[in-house]
Amino acid sequence: MITNKDTGTNINEVAAGIFRINTPLKEVLGGFSFNQYLVVDDEPLLFHTGPRRLFPFVREAVQSAIPLAKLKYVAFSHFEADECGALNEWLEAAPVAVPVCSTVGAMVSVNDVADRAAKPMADGERLVLGKKTMRWLDAPHLPHGWDCGYMFEETTKTLFCGDLFTQGGAESPALTEADILGPSEAFRKPLDYYAHTPNAHEQFERLAATAPRTLACMHGSAWAGDGAALLRALASAVA
Repeated sequence: MITNKDTGTNINEVAAGIFRINTPLKEVLGGFSFNQYLVVDDEPLLFHTGPRRLFPFVREAVQSAIPLAKLKYVAFSHFEADECGALNEWLEAAPVAVPVCSTVGAMVSVNDVADRAAKPMADGERLVLGKKTMRWLDAPHLPHGWDCGYMFEETTKTLFCGDLFTQGGAESPALTEADILGPSEAFRKPLDYYAHTPNAHEQFERLAATAPRTLACMHGSAWAGDGAALLRALASAVA
């Protein structure tokens, strides 16, 4: 469903109670997109805020699904503009919302920048939203950022995998079963935004062990299928 005709911002359900919010930008990198994911439950969670300049359009999309006053958590993978650039705008719009990030992220960035103190998540820690449970997985420097980590929703087996599998292009289906590894590798190789940390394979294996059925990518389509196999293929590709 398109929620802003001018920008093309849209919201679509990609797993039960999990909605991809997408804004296509034709003028960026020859075509690019930014995604946020809204987890609707007793205590809703938004994963990634989007850049600050996109806040009004993302807010419209969230409001189409839930009242802003109900938003409880604003979570993100690591400290970077597309992950959390609009954090303080969200904290103002949603009076009970709390930032959620890694323990390192809270220590080195978020508790200084955010208008409210963060809820730091330890590796493996769970956050119960109601029927859904989010588990935090530390992933420093995968693909980049000391504070990097991901969230895994245990009921739907959805991995919120941030910059992993970044796909170029402004237009993409909300959810696909088609190949995203090829397009993501084609986008990565000229830029190579991966840190190539020595323990990358170990970290990929920890993510694969969750056996995700949906990969909630921050750029491009979300993906449905054997997430463990695709994560292992990505690990081999970026070695």
